[in-house]
Amino acid sequence: MSLAKLSLEEWIKAAEAQRTNFADFCVTFQARQMELPSDEVITRMEAMLTVMEQSIAAGLKGPRSKGGLVGGNAQKLQTYTISRSQTMMGSFMAKAVAYALAVGEANAAMGRIVAAPTAGASGVLPAVLVALKEERGFSKAELAKGLVVAGAIGMVIASRASLAGAAGGCQAECGSAGAMAAGAMVSLLGGTPAQAGHAVAITFKNMLGLVCDPVAGLVEVPCVKRNAGAVAQAVIAAEMALAGIESVIPVDEVIDAMESVGQSMHCSLKETAQGGLAVTPTALAWTEKIFGSPT
Repeated sequence: MSLAKLSLEEWIKAAEAQRTNFADFCVTFQARQMELPSDEVITRMEAMLTVMEQSIAAGLKGPRSKGGLVGGNAQKLQTYTISRSQTMMGSFMAKAVAYALAVGEANAAMGRIVAAPTAGASGVLPAVLVALKEERGFSKAELAKGLVVAGAIGMVIASRASLAGAAGGCQAECGSAGAMAAGAMVSLLGGTPAQAGHAVAITFKNMLGLVCDPVAGLVEVPCVKRNAGAVAQAVIAAEMALAGIESVIPVDEVIDAMESVGQSMHCSLKETAQGGLAVTPTALAWTEKIFGSPT
């Protein structure tokens, strides 16, 4: 296995050959890489989960962002869903979407978050993990294993492509976060290593080409709501994979395709605020309001 260009397919095959679930495989691998006992790896992940839960709680209080573009929407959605006996999204998805918005709004208000994999996409993974905890009763140790799976997936993406919007557009940020969350969800719900790989591939395939076009160059609009959208894509992909639906294109090839698409994107669509939504009349007016003149 080359450390220069990691392969999720190789790890999946190795886990299958060892007849172990993907979470245990990833924990053992990470412990070996970090030269730590497996228990210590889990302890560190549990600490990150605590911060994730705190960022959700902070965001649900409705903080306003420094730029003034976002704030309070997570609280609105939570209030809306609680006031109804059921929503079209269902209990799990309603929580996950609200939590994704909450972390994004906490980040925009300069709150403490876990950049998993980036600050701009920090709402996706916490949203899925915490919603799973509340809906399915997973323990913190079990969620920590899911977080290790997500981290392993992120390592592969970083080695084969990029996690940065400036390099690959929002497909590389929210797309990667969604893929990491989908793989973690499959693992937590008892899916096979191969199914986790299919979930990653399906998520990316559905988010391929997503641009990064932050209004006024701030991680606020459309970033926060895109976290919510990535949660939906992650859950859809995970459920499809668990149902036995497979990606025709192998997961490593899908990640490589994401990298190729990112390289093909014009620089105006990669975090420069020079294209897409960032140059609409309303966005330019907000930019002038915040900074005094268009950037």
